Amino acid sequence: MKVIGVVGLPASGKGEFAKIAGEQGVPVVVMGDLIRAAVNDAGMPPTDLNMGAMANKLRDKKGMDAIAQLCIPAIERQSAPIVLVDGIRGDAEIRLFKKYFPDFVLIAIESSFTTRLSRLSSRGRSDDITTEASLRARDERELGWGLGAALSQADYRIPNDGDLAVFTSQVKSMLRELRNCP
Repeated sequence: MKVIGVVGLPASGKGEFAKIAGEQGVPVVVMGDLIRAAVNDAGMPPTDLNMGAMANKLRDKKGMDAIAQLCIPAIERQSAPIVLVDGIRGDAEIRLFKKYFPDFVLIAIESSFTTRLSRLSSRGRSDDITTEASLRARDERELGWGLGAALSQADYRIPNDGDLAVFTSQVKSMLRELRNCP
């Protein structure tokens, strides 16, 4: 099984990539869903602050690859030849995925701060933030988890500051390419 990981700063387009992949028949495991479930199980509202605190708590308890550890069983349950993991946040997660899945491929989605802030302001999720200071703080928190190191290890990069149709076309093309690679 080939596992494709998607990495990027908040609101860069990881979720959109995953949505397109899902529409193409690729099973998707969303790392953030595991954190949202833990927040819900703890009886906390799914705010950015609570999501970040839970992610930190899990990492403090089980290591920097804690969220990836939670994903492995969900990935292994898939019977498809390709599975997408949405929301990688650190290099420790990449090391774990490569250990379990030798054909692991990492794709970075790149988007400007201004574009990402605009997306967050209009997206409507309970954990979204809408100020420059909040986004800078979230970027800093996620970079502290090893996101910068993860971004630097990407096998492929897709820019996502423009038209959604162009991004969609690039994602579909990349998925076709990855399906045809051994």
